[in-house]
Amino acid sequence: MRARITAVAAHLPERTVTSAEVEARVAAESAAGDGPDGGYRPHPTIVERMTGIRTRHVMRDDEQASDLAAAAARDVLARRGLHAESVDLLVFGSASQDLIEPATAHIVADKLGAACPVFDVKNACNSFLNGLQVADALIRTGQHERVLVCTGETPSRAIRWKVRDRAQFVDAFAGYTLSDAGAAALVEAAPDGGIFYRDFAAVSGAWRIGTLPAGGSMHPRDPDKTYFSGDGRRLKDAFLAGGTEIFTTALQKTGLTWDDFAVVAVHQVTLPYLEVLRSVLGIPPGRLVVTLPEHGNVASASLPLQLATALDQGRCGPGDRVALIGLAGGISLGVLFAEL
Repeated sequence: MRARITAVAAHLPERTVTSAEVEARVAAESAAGDGPDGGYRPHPTIVERMTGIRTRHVMRDDEQASDLAAAAARDVLARRGLHAESVDLLVFGSASQDLIEPATAHIVADKLGAACPVFDVKNACNSFLNGLQVADALIRTGQHERVLVCTGETPSRAIRWKVRDRAQFVDAFAGYTLSDAGAAALVEAAPDGGIFYRDFAAVSGAWRIGTLPAGGSMHPRDPDKTYFSGDGRRLKDAFLAGGTEIFTTALQKTGLTWDDFAVVAVHQVTLPYLEVLRSVLGIPPGRLVVTLPEHGNVASASLPLQLATALDQGRCGPGDRVALIGLAGGISLGVLFAEL
């Protein structure tokens, strides 16, 4: 038995914020700071110039990660003409969460009216991809037949707006790329096609490079640890140092080239880094689905957003091969090939 991705959907909050508005907010909220100039003011246009991101999505104050996931999940079920009762496992794979406990998957299931087993999968921006990995394994071993994998990413609530100086602005910069989004995929048992290759790797010694420290046993109640902290340049270098072997080996083992895929979805952080990775891996530009400029870095929703966009645009469909390439803090690498 194979595990086939039968439907994918993304949900994007209506409110958008431009990179210019991000810079203006940082300047305004930092104006009362204690720095020598009365607060730090970012150089105009620096966010868009460094990242290629023009706009990002921000959810309403009364929304939660589970709301974004549930909205995408309703869409994906509707595309298959199914109700929540027909799902026999729900996996919430996200870097975000409503609460430390219980699993956010319970909250999503409650909002959908699902009565199946549930659990969360968390691995930074690879959370959704690992959710697909788990769904694939459970279907192939006969434990489940229809798995709903969903995510709701809410990084807008962990962005540092008030910075004291350039060093703190640089440390918080990764947060200015981030965007809220939900996504969902239905994975179902099928006699053929479906997911036919998967591989994952980690370089865990690099975990300190990018963190959101709050909420765990290290920093359970420190308000200053509730913001993203990291070094984008070091993170990029760590990914490249980790090597591209996992991706090139995937092609070698399957006897395929990137041209054999209708779409190659790559986790997107900034446009310059996307181009570096595309060039290093030799992916033809026409195989990419570039969502970053208009939607920002939507964390684990990045890959399903690209796939949903490609499906809606008619760039891929039943019988086509798609490749999903995941990159995540920690650091983690992942690759999954599937026939739709």
